Amino acid sequence: MASTTPHGTESTYDYVIVGGGTAGCVLAARLSEDPDCRVCVVEGGPSDVGDERILRLRNWINLLGTEFDYGYTTVEQPRGNSHILHSRARVLGGCSSHNTLIAFKPLPSDWDEWEEAGAKGWGAVPMEAYYARLKNNIVPVDEKDRNAIARDFVDAAQAALQVPRIEGFNKKPFSEGVGFFDLAYHPENNKRSSASVAYLHPVMDERPNLTLLLETWAYRLELNGTRAEGVHVRTKDGEEILVRARNEVVLCAGAVDSPRLLLHSGIGPKADLEALGIPVALDLPGVGENLLDHPESVIVWETDGPIPENSAMDSDAGLFVRRDPGHPGPDLMFHFYQIPFTDNPERLGYTKPEFGVSMTPNIPKPKSRGRLYLTSADPEVKPALDFRYFTDEDDYDGRTLVDGIRIAREIARTEPLAHWLRREVAPGPDVTGDEELSEYARKVAHTVYHPAGTCRMGAAGDDTAVVDPELRIRGLEGIRVADASVFPTMTAVNPMIGVLMVGERAADLIGGAAR
Repeated sequence: MASTTPHGTESTYDYVIVGGGTAGCVLAARLSEDPDCRVCVVEGGPSDVGDERILRLRNWINLLGTEFDYGYTTVEQPRGNSHILHSRARVLGGCSSHNTLIAFKPLPSDWDEWEEAGAKGWGAVPMEAYYARLKNNIVPVDEKDRNAIARDFVDAAQAALQVPRIEGFNKKPFSEGVGFFDLAYHPENNKRSSASVAYLHPVMDERPNLTLLLETWAYRLELNGTRAEGVHVRTKDGEEILVRARNEVVLCAGAVDSPRLLLHSGIGPKADLEALGIPVALDLPGVGENLLDHPESVIVWETDGPIPENSAMDSDAGLFVRRDPGHPGPDLMFHFYQIPFTDNPERLGYTKPEFGVSMTPNIPKPKSRGRLYLTSADPEVKPALDFRYFTDEDDYDGRTLVDGIRIAREIARTEPLAHWLRREVAPGPDVTGDEELSEYARKVAHTVYHPAGTCRMGAAGDDTAVVDPELRIRGLEGIRVADASVFPTMTAVNPMIGVLMVGERAADLIGGAAR
């Protein structure tokens, strides 16, 4: 049975994985396949085993802002919304235990863009094999979960925009289309097929070489010169332990907490660290830079009475549009929510309808770039997240949302969706000008919880990259990063499957190095 308790004040393993999230679960399962390899996972949250709050997919929205959420905020966003709660999961399985499990294989153009950015070996052709290895149950939304208004949204979008209807978004690459999503779930009981469920649950009680340190927080790396030898952690009881790695430490803590741990270990921009009094172990200017996200706005309608309740997770269908025929993939995306989803409009004075739906125009390839940085040398103080929403020079991101609202209105006027809708609540039919729409769209803009890029992968000689194409941190030994923070650019689609594939490839890279 996998151990779940530390041994004394110091423990040693072959590999120490910091973060039992989406990629961390994959890596732990793969590395522990070798019975002679001792693997330890340090996870800040509790187990998800047997917890229906976590395992039932449709409960995802009720997890936000709870004890399972680290609840990061953003600094003031002059052109965006400064009131976003950037939920990051505090539970085994990470955000795959916390999200909607919408499952898109990254498009070939996404991987090829990575390789062009210096991530040699990460192009579409070599990465295809890793999708086939995933253990998650990835299937289209089940027929019983397809409620009538979502079906009519699909029909209306196809009729209004003349885009193809897609059944199985992962069957072949696409540049536009509308349909029900693929999800990583079990339709028969609405249970998650998260990274923890798919990779760890089947083996965690059978592998004595696998240790899970749950509700254990990693706050600083143990460095010996340029070699990472372990990580300092604190248990829920306040005990401080040094967990050592004979071979490697692998950071899988996500796009917020992987760079945060590096910075508190003295690895990052020298001037920033010195200003906080943190001893500089390695001047690595890219740590925390290149903060990416998928911002989205929202347009809300009141429906003519209640809508059907059968649903996988209340956002089961969506739309991709390619406005620019020269773009390699979609440049506008919509989720269709069978719930009003109006927290941000309400803050601006809009009234939430008793019965309603919403469309959320989303920017697949945003051009704005943000930054994560520390404000204190105390590891318990949360880092500052400055997404710099809508700050790109050409205002591409802002204009994308304006186009999205106009397209959403066109769909809403089209049958068979139109007869469901009583009135547009937010921004309201009188808001029509580009400047008015832009102001509204940016002020109510939200996140779909896809932070990435803060330990960017690049060519081995790229001074601005944090990790090389082998996922090794530049200038250090015995440490890699394998999570969404290594993304050089944002995938056009939801990144979860991409993160799982990063975990699978990391297992190959680490296994190859060990051999």
